[in-house]
Amino acid sequence: MKEHIEKFLRYLGTERGSSEHTLRSYRKDLETFMEFAGQKIEDVDMTDVRGYVAMLISGGLKKSTVGRRLAAVRSFFKFLHREGQIKLNPSKLVSAPKMPKLLPRFLTVDDAVSLVEKPEGIGFLPARDRAILELLYSSGLRVSELAGIDTDDINVREGFVKARGKGKKERIVPMGRKAVEALKAYMIERVLLKKKDRAMFLNRRGGRLTDRGVRRIVVKYARATLIDGRIGPHTLRHSFATHLLQGGADLRVIQELLGHSSLSTTQKYTHLDIAHLMDVYDKAHPLAKESDE
Repeated sequence: MKEHIEKFLRYLGTERGSSEHTLRSYRKDLETFMEFAGQKIEDVDMTDVRGYVAMLISGGLKKSTVGRRLAAVRSFFKFLHREGQIKLNPSKLVSAPKMPKLLPRFLTVDDAVSLVEKPEGIGFLPARDRAILELLYSSGLRVSELAGIDTDDINVREGFVKARGKGKKERIVPMGRKAVEALKAYMIERVLLKKKDRAMFLNRRGGRLTDRGVRRIVVKYARATLIDGRIGPHTLRHSFATHLLQGGADLRVIQELLGHSSLSTTQKYTHLDIAHLMDVYDKAHPLAKESDE
């Protein structure tokens, strides 16, 4: 049983380029499922998978969490079936719970500017944090992409950064003037540390800053700005895309900048912008307001 999981995780890591965070999540989800099923992999059937989903739902888990765990099980059995380890895929016909369509959260332009300008003072840490926030908002990077940037991925002269997205796909993303200025200031402080690590963004000890470390930085300044403690790196990514759309950018350009493989993924920002426009309309148009009579 364990050897099948290990083989699947090796496939995800080498062939699909999945991150360490993704591999840890898959391992935990699959071990939980196999503990529930309690039998040999070839004896698992559709009833076991459906029972697992029912157990998760009855346990009060969010539909998104249930859907994610079922997706891990599906991918696992699809892999085993393709490899000839099992005759039938027991998860193929098991449906995930229907998820509510939630629009991504984003900041107003004023709040986004206040957040990225919050790090103050001189020295390594303020310069690093300012560069991180400016780059997240300026280029719409995923947190894993930002944490994975090496020193030779940044070109401050030309104003672009090389990002490695999902599946280790590379793309070139432009940086705004403010982000370039913040990065130049940080790079001076970074040189003074005399660290040989290839990572662009370093922690206090001089090693590569992790995804979690980046999230802590964003949350820290979001709270200090009194915006919202639930704001994270992805909120700045959503804000980047939304503000581009509101400024008239073409949806396919935004798709390329975000590194989305499908335009349908990017189209959620169209719905978000429509919601924003309707809100503005309701507040501003005289015919939208309720009559006092």
